[in-house]
Amino acid sequence: MITIIYIFISIEVYSRFPLLVRSQRSMVSDRLENVTQTISRLLEGYDIRLRPNFGGEPLLVGMDLTIASFDAISEVNMDYTITMYLNQYWKDERLAFSNEEEILTLSGDFAEKIWVPDTFFANDKNSFLHDVTERNKLVRLNGDGAITYGMRFTTTLACMMDLHYYPLDSQNCTVEIESYGYTVLDVVMYWKETPVRGVEEAELPQFTIIGYETNDRKERLATGIYQRLSLSFKLQRNIGYFVFQTYLPSILIVMLSWVSFWINHEATSARVALGITTVLTMTTISTGVRSSLPRISYVKAIDIYLVMCFVFVFAALLEYAAVNYTYWGARAKKKSKKSKEDDKKPSGNKPNEQSFSNEDIIELQDVRMSPIASIRNRHNSKSHVCDLDSSKFPPSFRISRTSGYTYNYRTSGGLRFRGPKGNSVHRPKVLHAIRKGALVLKASMPKIKDVNVIDKYSRIIFPVTFLLFNAGYWLFYFFE
Repeated sequence: MITIIYIFISIEVYSRFPLLVRSQRSMVSDRLENVTQTISRLLEGYDIRLRPNFGGEPLLVGMDLTIASFDAISEVNMDYTITMYLNQYWKDERLAFSNEEEILTLSGDFAEKIWVPDTFFANDKNSFLHDVTERNKLVRLNGDGAITYGMRFTTTLACMMDLHYYPLDSQNCTVEIESYGYTVLDVVMYWKETPVRGVEEAELPQFTIIGYETNDRKERLATGIYQRLSLSFKLQRNIGYFVFQTYLPSILIVMLSWVSFWINHEATSARVALGITTVLTMTTISTGVRSSLPRISYVKAIDIYLVMCFVFVFAALLEYAAVNYTYWGARAKKKSKKSKEDDKKPSGNKPNEQSFSNEDIIELQDVRMSPIASIRNRHNSKSHVCDLDSSKFPPSFRISRTSGYTYNYRTSGGLRFRGPKGNSVHRPKVLHAIRKGALVLKASMPKIKDVNVIDKYSRIIFPVTFLLFNAGYWLFYFFE
């Protein structure tokens, strides 16, 4: 009996199912027809050229932003690129269609049929609206005429950076929003309660967003007074990239130049090659850093560091120049002094006879090791002749001896004087003063008997000075 009753009920339900489907479809069709008629009715007589509440109080337009991503920041162009969602809120009583809290979500094309704010970015350089797969716009219409107008776009905004502390700097980059044509008498923009979203999730390769702030102000321009909304991002540059790409290589190059202090002072080729290599390497690093920065006139923090590293490297090269000059200059003075003594001593030998002493043999070894190529080559090519023409020596070597290097007997003794006589009388006063000052400075300098002392002091002075410079540099820029 129960089974028979169940069968009859099922037959009754299935017989009424088409009626339910048709009834539901009819309701949906009626609703769509009502919405279509409502939208058509709202747009009848709607003048897109007039703002809402035309002739009355200024229209209030709310704003909020959602940050999608920071794409790039360029110091050369002084700008940054950002992708964001911009939502605008206002009320147009001409589009009110119901007293209920009913919301219609419409396509972005509907925005072309109604009035929308002429919002623009005052510091914009280049922008585009995303259109994949359709134009990224939305319009939501409330029953009371409240409108939400949103869009997604990517914009490149100007950001004037202060690079005095680069790369230990922080920057403020702003988003400036303003109405292009409507003054404060017609449109007043304001930030919503939550003006910005998505800042905490945004990431940049070289910067860290440490905060942001919003404000609004009135901007007085030639065409009137406009309301401007500003969003400012506080960006702190990450120094890790510059430590490994600039600072650490520069430190290692400076330390490499100190290796010259442990090389024998007679190894001229090794020490000069090492000094020139480090100088050229520092020049290359400086050129690479400047290529990624604008041509600004003021000095940056990284410029100070690279210039000081270059100074240390160049000073190491000059240190060997001082060692070399001291070493060979001392030898020349000894030869000059010995020549004068030999001229004063009476010689029992004939003029054409020569006797070589131990000191002469030592001096001949000095000539063989001399860094002057002309002297070495002459000695090697004519080992059987000891005739050394003094005119081919540098000034410190131009001496006349009665014995030692030559078979030719020269009657003139002492150092040779080149140039016309009486030249010092006609010398300009400025050059005479400079020469006199140089002589006084030279006389006040301590006499160095062993050139190795210069290298010994340099091994201590250079590292300590460089360490003090680094301590002062990092303390100043980190605690400024």
